[in-house]
Amino acid sequence: MSKKLFVGGLSWNTTNSELQQAFEACGAIAEAKVVTDRETGRSRGFGFVTFEDEQSASRAIEELNGSTLDGRTIRVDKANDRPRDDRRGGGGGGGNRW
Repeated sequence: MSKKLFVGGLSWNTTNSELQQAFEACGAIAEAKVVTDRETGRSRGFGFVTFEDEQSASRAIEELNGSTLDGRTIRVDKANDRPRDDRRGGGGGGGNRW
């Protein structure tokens, strides 16, 4: 089990500190981050919470998945870490196809 959780369905208004406060009852948190758009700075509607231990992360999934935060039903699941090679870059272009 990972200590890092994905949190989906966040309100556009949810802040990092509000996200952390919502999860603190489940255990000690190392980091809580709402993901924002690079260009606009606006929330993308999801974030990540990293706990200091796996038991707290498991508890958060059980207790908070399907709960309400800022008037929205949130989805809480373990985060799927991308391999280090895939963190930057993307699909690459197709070039000229004609």
